[in-house]
Amino acid sequence: LSGIPRTAPAEGSPPGEIPPAEQRCRGVRLTGRRESSPPVPGNTCSSPLLLAVSPQGSRKPTLVVKMPMELTQSRIQKIWLPNDNHPALPRRSCGPQLTNSPTVIVMVGLPARGKTYISKKLTRYLNWIGVPTKVFNVGEYRREAVKHYSSYDFFRPDNEEGMNVRKQCALAALRDVKLYLSEEGGQIAVFDATNTTRERRGMVLNFAKENGFKVFFIESVCNDPSVVATNVMEVKLSSPDYRDCNSTDAMEDFMKRINCYQASYQPLDPDNYDRDVSLIKVIDVGRRFLVNRVQDHIQSRIVYYLMNIHVQPRTIYLCRHGESEFNLKGKIGGDSGLSNRGKKFASALNKFVEEQNLKDLKIWTSQLKRTIQTAEALKLPYEQWKALNEIDAGVCEEMTYEEIKEKHPEEFALRDQDKYYYRYPSGESYQDLVQRLEPVIMELERQENVLVICHQAVMRCLLAYFLDKSAAEMPYLKCPLHTVLKLTPVAYGCRVESICLNVEAVNTHRDQSEEAKKGPNPLMRRNSVTPLASPEPTKKPRINSFDEHVASSSAALPVCMPQEVPTQLPGQVSPASSSPSSRKDFISCVKGGV
Repeated sequence: LSGIPRTAPAEGSPPGEIPPAEQRCRGVRLTGRRESSPPVPGNTCSSPLLLAVSPQGSRKPTLVVKMPMELTQSRIQKIWLPNDNHPALPRRSCGPQLTNSPTVIVMVGLPARGKTYISKKLTRYLNWIGVPTKVFNVGEYRREAVKHYSSYDFFRPDNEEGMNVRKQCALAALRDVKLYLSEEGGQIAVFDATNTTRERRGMVLNFAKENGFKVFFIESVCNDPSVVATNVMEVKLSSPDYRDCNSTDAMEDFMKRINCYQASYQPLDPDNYDRDVSLIKVIDVGRRFLVNRVQDHIQSRIVYYLMNIHVQPRTIYLCRHGESEFNLKGKIGGDSGLSNRGKKFASALNKFVEEQNLKDLKIWTSQLKRTIQTAEALKLPYEQWKALNEIDAGVCEEMTYEEIKEKHPEEFALRDQDKYYYRYPSGESYQDLVQRLEPVIMELERQENVLVICHQAVMRCLLAYFLDKSAAEMPYLKCPLHTVLKLTPVAYGCRVESICLNVEAVNTHRDQSEEAKKGPNPLMRRNSVTPLASPEPTKKPRINSFDEHVASSSAALPVCMPQEVPTQLPGQVSPASSSPSSRKDFISCVKGGV
């Protein structure tokens, strides 16, 4: 229908008649006339349209279809939906049916099973790939409401006051989840709590259904006492609950707390009770997985990511190639070889690797000459990754920044203004580079000891993942030449150590200009930034207030003339953790619930 031109009636035609459409489609001719019916309120067309569909050359229509013209496009929802004013089109709740509905990830499991570890690591990954994600840890809400933790008695199932406080804390966290997903541009919220009973999980499911959110459960099951004990010693004993307690007493109290949860623990049961629920069970720290009813692309990526991570001790080394000939000339990109100082760095790197005495060290390089020459000096097997190639500067390849500023002043200003989303003409942006490097991250998570010899922009992207840096920080991370960064994964993050190998090199780092920091740049060109990306925050559709948005629409548009919705660009990644939005209101709410 949208392809049929809406031409004016020919001179002398009866009122209400529409000239025959000039277009033909596979031997079928479409003709139409206006039906003399009153206009539909809220519609820009005066009346519905009767279409007569007949074989070409035939004068008698074989089928007459009355096409209602009340399909509208909500500016908020950005989806096609029926207009309320048409009685023939029943209203249906669209929340859970939306493909891109926000998702609530619900953690399940006994204490000290790695739920918070999974929550933070998964959130770091999702934010890195550009999916706004935030953790809502119910334990933080509980500590905000109950200032002084006394003992495990607070968690006993027969302690009604403690049970009520914990429930109120969970409800407060869910209210913040709703605010984040509906108002603050969030796409995924991680509800980090034990959620060991079906009653509590049912409460979360009802909350999600009311607000049009999808739910994905992640249950961490660990039956190895040594793993649990190690987790308690490394993580739990350093929590605020045991700040003024010795390790022996803290260990004893926490084990009793686990027993309190064990008494009422109801694991997820995908074979019976939870057969219709989307979930993954991570058993014994990744030894085995059980996946049930994955709904969409994001959930598939979450499952794939969880199946690649491990907790074995390891070390990841990141470094750039040795200084190249183009580095000396100040040129970007290209495929030049090493300078004399770059060759000295390669020899120093070989000595450094020998001193580390790492077992089964894997070495990865890009497919560019300067990284390969650096790896050749190590006299060890290495693998070449095309994904590790430097960012493609397009038409600016093999140019200095001064030449770019002179020949392409607008491009130079645009990149300074928004370096992460800016895309070189015929080249790449940092956001494009992140998507290219995702398989590398997956493989790094699977491996043990790895040395990655790469390039400045690539190293920034990898480092931003491990250090949980935002998109705004990523393009300005300092990754100097002839320096090795030693990354050691720890409980809730990554420890980084910078090791300079004492070989001089040029400085290739550029800070953001002061002019770019002052405000937005009015310059813009087609494809100058990655599509659907901008530092300005974007609010997601408010599924729960769907009726209000439809009611507030000024006019409904006919199906043949779809409304143009201005493209908005998603915002920077939100922080990965949450605390109660209003401390006083939250505490009074919890106490009022008690």
